[in-house]
Amino acid sequence: MTGGEPAPPDAPGFVSFLENWNDFQEQSTPAHHRAIAEWLETAMTEGERTLLLMAFRGAGKSTVVGLFAAWLLLRDPNRRVMVVGADHKLARRMVRNVMRIVELHPDLEGLKPAGRVTWSSEEFTVARPRELREPSMIARSVVGNITGSRADVVICDDVEVPRTCDTAPKRGDLRERLSEIDYVLVPGGIQLYIGTPHSYYSIYADQPRPEAGETEPFLDGFRRMVLPVWDADRKPAWPERYDTAHIERIRRRHGPAKFATQMLLQPVSVSAGRLDPDRMRYYDGEPEYREAHGRPLLMLEGTRLVSASCWWDPAFARPSEDGRTGDSSVVAAVFGGEDGRLFLHRVAYLTVDPNDPATEAAQQCRQVVDLVRALHLPGVHVETNGLGTFLPGLLRQSFGKARLAAAVIGVASRTPKEKRIVEAFDAPLADGRIHAHRSLWDTPFVREMREWRPGGRSRVHDDGLDAAAGALSCEPLRFDHPPPAARRAGWQPEPVVADHDWPL
Repeated sequence: MTGGEPAPPDAPGFVSFLENWNDFQEQSTPAHHRAIAEWLETAMTEGERTLLLMAFRGAGKSTVVGLFAAWLLLRDPNRRVMVVGADHKLARRMVRNVMRIVELHPDLEGLKPAGRVTWSSEEFTVARPRELREPSMIARSVVGNITGSRADVVICDDVEVPRTCDTAPKRGDLRERLSEIDYVLVPGGIQLYIGTPHSYYSIYADQPRPEAGETEPFLDGFRRMVLPVWDADRKPAWPERYDTAHIERIRRRHGPAKFATQMLLQPVSVSAGRLDPDRMRYYDGEPEYREAHGRPLLMLEGTRLVSASCWWDPAFARPSEDGRTGDSSVVAAVFGGEDGRLFLHRVAYLTVDPNDPATEAAQQCRQVVDLVRALHLPGVHVETNGLGTFLPGLLRQSFGKARLAAAVIGVASRTPKEKRIVEAFDAPLADGRIHAHRSLWDTPFVREMREWRPGGRSRVHDDGLDAAAGALSCEPLRFDHPPPAARRAGWQPEPVVADHDWPL
């Protein structure tokens, strides 16, 4: 046990400690609170030290965890507990709650110090045998400075909220700050996260997000307890407060995406994007060039390819002088199958090497040439707005030097970008015709899709989306050959045949 002191011989278990507090408050103990308490107590008994508790909004999880922190101080008054919240106010709220529990809980008699010590909602120190620099409990913000602090227990209480995770840079900063906890926690210390997901790229996700550079979940190896508002049979977890009718009202009022994250604890985008990458079919094959009866064929995933489109949306492919990343220079390649499927095969984000003697434009043209050769593409559409004005001529020269027969078509886009993206993706995504190569999940493209918002509300670059939309829009519209129509009987009546002769 962290702190080195044995637990008092008559110290109750956490479940009893929780029920004693509720009896003192003259209130009952909800079944899901008892389940959380049992899970926490079992984890301590079994030596688990990294824990994640996810419970629906309004479940009272912070209340139970506050009692858990007080119980840990009862078991070992020398413990140092740090509460980390999305902001300082949230963290102070738990510290203040635990301070009141120490003052009032019948099992904690004697833990409140008699002398002049720190005793506030910011931090407090209980009566303890050791003289330690840190208080018994302290509040900290995840955006604040925790360097130099030491703790035996760190409770991360709702560190993921919209303002800390609604963009990729904020999510990266959140992960970096939370990683500092490893240097605060003493060996053998307890780390407990509690919260609800607010993003598809949540720190609480149980699967890695390859498109975000993850090879394992952020909290990989943490012991988890997930408590949604109702189970698979729609049986409420807290029927006394949230019956089925009440839960249905919440779902209708807030919409399926927010309900899924906050009440069912499923990491999805709260403001669901227009473009859902999960609608794309995943594949990992490469084009195969063949010849049959003297005619060339290009096959992909067992399907004969009948068309190919490539679109280059050029830009400076280097960070700006202030270190920020500007627009990306992106090339997208799409194949059309004879069965009507569209294979979004590459979305390549071009790079430049400042040490290369060739110009940036020449370096990018080289990469486009390599892509066209590798994929047997017949040509490239180059967007000539802005930087792309002189690129078609330079790319034709590059193809000539590489002895590669490929067309270069300069295109000046006049349609607003948002409209181009919607028109290119909406119908084939809804129809399930877009298949995406596995390499796309190693690029920013999938994140761009997932977080793109119409109406100028996007907070991510959409350069990959724009290039892919250009390639998709170049794919020719094909009509299926209908079977020959059956001959129908004429609608005219048959001629009347007279049964006797009449004079004409």
